[in-house]
Amino acid sequence: MSRANWGSKLGFILAASGSAVGLGAIWKFPYVAGKNGGGAFLIAYLVCVFTLGISMLLAEMLIGRAARKSATTAYRELKGKLWPWAGRLSVLCVFIILSFYSVVGGWTIAYILRSITGEAITADTGALKAAFGSFIANPLEAIAYSAAFFGITMGVVLGGVQAGIERMSKILMPTLFILMLLLIARALTLPGAIDGVMYFITPDWSKVSASMLLEAMGLAIFSLSIGGGMIIAYGSYLSSDTKLVGATLWVSALATLACILAGLMVLPAVFAFGVDPAAGPGLTFITMPAIFAKMPMGQGLAVAFFLLLLFAALTSSVSILEPIVAFLMDEFHWQRKPATIAVTIASFALSIPAALSFGVMEKDTLFGKTAFDLMDYTASNVLMPAGGLLAAVFVGWAIWPRIETELRNEGAAAILPAFRVICGFVAPILIGYIWIHGL
Repeated sequence: MSRANWGSKLGFILAASGSAVGLGAIWKFPYVAGKNGGGAFLIAYLVCVFTLGISMLLAEMLIGRAARKSATTAYRELKGKLWPWAGRLSVLCVFIILSFYSVVGGWTIAYILRSITGEAITADTGALKAAFGSFIANPLEAIAYSAAFFGITMGVVLGGVQAGIERMSKILMPTLFILMLLLIARALTLPGAIDGVMYFITPDWSKVSASMLLEAMGLAIFSLSIGGGMIIAYGSYLSSDTKLVGATLWVSALATLACILAGLMVLPAVFAFGVDPAAGPGLTFITMPAIFAKMPMGQGLAVAFFLLLLFAALTSSVSILEPIVAFLMDEFHWQRKPATIAVTIASFALSIPAALSFGVMEKDTLFGKTAFDLMDYTASNVLMPAGGLLAAVFVGWAIWPRIETELRNEGAAAILPAFRVICGFVAPILIGYIWIHGL
């Protein structure tokens, strides 16, 4: 079976950036930055992205392109022994992520419709909180919207690398950035919005702590999709003449830009209406609709905001589904269509307990966690850091001569000493520490 290729370097950069620019960038980054002192967290995050994050992104791209296979097969072909288990862990990780992520993706579809009808547009945060709680507790609605999100994701991946993933990325990524700029322009016209901007860009050094730095590191790794095998799979579709260092810089820059724009989109509006910037995940489905209700043309802005969230969710969910499909194609020689359909059905089945975790299964817990929380914890705190740590050790030690040759061949010999230190020593230590701290 011949290996698919990206149609262009731009297509790959937009697809890989889309993998990083998910719901985490749009709704998580603003409230985490708000909770950790705005500018101080932003600086810490940027330092982490352009040292540890960019190095790990390059490492995973190198693994994928060197083997021209997805994670499990790449680890086997490049080194063998027990290394394929690192790939299998990443497949398990993204399978679990897809199952609970699609539940939240379904919420974005629901809130687009609720914004269009005006149901989600009210300044009464108590009513919004009750409505959101009632919606996510409704088993039929929760499962139906999750199924709709799965269906869209499956449709894109069925199209393949160029006709599906690349084409979607070339449409959705520019649209996503345009929507963000429009929402930022409106937010900045609000009275008091400048206070939110200043909070976001002015460092409050009193907020700097070990836990804040750990959170910045963890978010940098998570927001670049490191540790789940997504970038390895995407890297496997790259041609040998693509300059990986330049591509990595572009992907990191676009992913970081999305986070910064999300902060400029949310925090000025939050300050303009006197809302706590550390309000948490509720900013998305409760606080922001209340803010839109107080704005001129608020209903249209709410529709644009939730469309933005849907596009961000889709660019990530497609990158989450693809490495599982690629695993079945590379390891068991499945065709794309049956592999995509089988994975979607299996992941949807696993998503049902996650979707019901806010209603009929709310009291059904294991280790004190609902099904949704347990999936999130297992993937984000256990498997993803493990995948990142193993990828760093693999590049920094197990296949370093191969990596050295790859980078010399593309004229990037100057970065080799620093790259070796980060992959061989710094990344394993820091990711290991984040892993232990998260556990």
